[in-house]
Amino acid sequence: MVIFIVADKPTRYICAMDYALEIEFQKVVKQLEPDFGPLELDSILFLIGVQELGMGYQKFKKDDKVNLIHIAICTLLEPHGYYTFIGRDKDGWPHFEVVKSLPPLEDKQQEHLIKEAIVEYFVKD
Repeated sequence: MVIFIVADKPTRYICAMDYALEIEFQKVVKQLEPDFGPLELDSILFLIGVQELGMGYQKFKKDDKVNLIHIAICTLLEPHGYYTFIGRDKDGWPHFEVVKSLPPLEDKQQEHLIKEAIVEYFVKD
């Protein structure tokens, strides 16, 4: 659950910390750690990107790693209405289209949204 308090400007939000979300996120991390070791948020995004690519783990170039994280973010935010899957290219990489822009978010708000989406992703799968 995200709680937003509208400040003096309609585009500026302050996100209250949701401890229940953090507990659920840590459960996901603990579930993954036996197979992958200690994980940070970006490592989990990379793993989701590899999973969504569907080609198994391989050595990826730096640009590919960035693209895998982008795939993960698009996949995670698709159920929230921000992206839609449009298909795969000839090499099998998934592509997404922006449906609506994310509102301006501060770093902690972005982290909260991504953690919430990661929890949802692992609960559904």
